[in-house]
Amino acid sequence: MGGLGSIFVLALGAMLNPTLLAAVTVMLLLPETKKLMLGYLLGAYLTSISLGMLIAFSLHGSGTTSAARNAFSPAEDFVFGLIALTVGVVLRSGRLHLARQRRRRGRQSEPKKESLPERLLGRGSARITFAVGAALTLPGASYLVALDRIAALDAGTGATAALVIAFCLIQLAFLELPLIGYALAPERTQERVVAFREWLARSGSRVAADGAIVIGALLLVRGAIELLT
Repeated sequence: MGGLGSIFVLALGAMLNPTLLAAVTVMLLLPETKKLMLGYLLGAYLTSISLGMLIAFSLHGSGTTSAARNAFSPAEDFVFGLIALTVGVVLRSGRLHLARQRRRRGRQSEPKKESLPERLLGRGSARITFAVGAALTLPGASYLVALDRIAALDAGTGATAALVIAFCLIQLAFLELPLIGYALAPERTQERVVAFREWLARSGSRVAADGAIVIGALLLVRGAIELLT
C-alpha cells in the first residue's frame, strides 16, 4: 500500500492510541469536560503539528524516521496488547472479585484518594490539560512512518503542510468529535456525557474489564498495521 492510502491507514492506527483513549475517558468523568478536553486538544495540536512539520521538512532522508520506527517496534504493541487482554479476561472471570471486596472493606474508613489521572486532568484547569496533552502526544511509530511517506511524496510546501495537519486531525478525532458535539448541540452532548458517567458508575468493574480488552485489541491492531505498512 502506498501514497495517500497508506498515510490514511497510518492515521487511523495513530487514532487508536490507548493513552489518548484513557485521557478522554477520564475527562468525560470529570466536571468542566469541555474546558478540559479543549485544553488537552490544543496541547496535542502544538506537539503533533510542530514536530510533524519539523520532521517532514527538515529530517527527511537523515534516517531519523527509520531509527525512530525501530525504537518503537510493533513488538511492543503486541506484548502490551496481550498483557492488557489477559488482565481484561481475568477481571471478567471474576477471579479478583473477593480480593476487591476485602480491599474495599479495609478502605471504608479511609478518606478517598484521587488517582493520578484525576490529579493531572481533574483540576478544572485548561492550562494543566494543555500541558498534559502536549506532553503525551509525542510522535509514535505510525506517525513517524507517515511523516516519512509524506516527505517522500515531494508534494510541495503547502501540500506537505496540509497532509501533516490532516494526519493530526485524524489521529485526535476522539477529542475533536465530543468538542464538535458541544459546539453544535451543547445540551444534548452534555446529557450524553452525564448519562455516560451514570452508566460507568453502575458498571464500573465490567467496564474496567472490557476497557482492558479493548485497549489490548487496539494495541494488537496498531502493531499489525505497523507491520503491514
